[in-house]
Amino acid sequence: MPEARLLDAPELAAERIQARAAGENFPVASLLAPRWARPHLRAVYGFARLVDNLGDEAEGDRSLLLDELERELDGPPRTEVMRRLHDTIAACGLPREPFRRLIGANRIDQVRSRYETWDDVREYCTYSADPVGRVVLGIYGRAGEPELVAMSDSVCTGLQLVNFLQDPPRDLALGRVYLPQEDLRRFGVSDEELAGPPTPEIASLLRFEAERARGLLEAGLPLRRALGGRPGLAVALYARGGLAALATLERANWDVFTSRPAPTRWTFARLALGELLRR
Repeated sequence: MPEARLLDAPELAAERIQARAAGENFPVASLLAPRWARPHLRAVYGFARLVDNLGDEAEGDRSLLLDELERELDGPPRTEVMRRLHDTIAACGLPREPFRRLIGANRIDQVRSRYETWDDVREYCTYSADPVGRVVLGIYGRAGEPELVAMSDSVCTGLQLVNFLQDPPRDLALGRVYLPQEDLRRFGVSDEELAGPPTPEIASLLRFEAERARGLLEAGLPLRRALGGRPGLAVALYARGGLAALATLERANWDVFTSRPAPTRWTFARLALGELLRR
């Protein structure tokens, strides 16, 4: 890849982030967070979206682009997304390791496309999802509490699994299948069938994985009380949003091919009100 193309890629990817943010759970849920924390949460979200964009959509050598981004994580920032992240790291005293793990998840995506067992998928989530929750705890100064970290990991892994359930056709188009191969065999579903159309076997597979995701999300709900205050409310909304997404999938009869079933912004508004009323 020409050097100019390499240097331009993060800037071009960053331009898409603001438009993509409007309908996603992370920035919506952050509205319940304390006002002082919101810029930091948005900075983390922006970085996570940038990494995914480079790993999934960038043209050219994506591994090289991810290497360049990691150097920018350690060195002077060049994009507004990275400048905001550097400010957040400095203001909150955050370690860089969780951000490196997010980059690492996208490196894995360049070389691995299938996962044999649930343990394999969960290990991937320790790179792709759990670091985000640990950074959020770090913003609130609570990352050193193992009980909170365990609940945060449960919510983040659950949310990642929900995304896998919403996106089998998109993931397959990228050459990836994140649902465990052992589960596909159990329900008689081939990789190619994840492109659609819906079948009873696919519905049974997604229903099975949804129960796994629901258990993870519900196991993390006590994080709301343990974290307390507005931070607890905001974190609870992430988990409630994941549970609402599972309910939307169920109402759609597990048809992830006609459209991408997901909660509406009105649903998130209702969930946010519900969390406030639970105080």
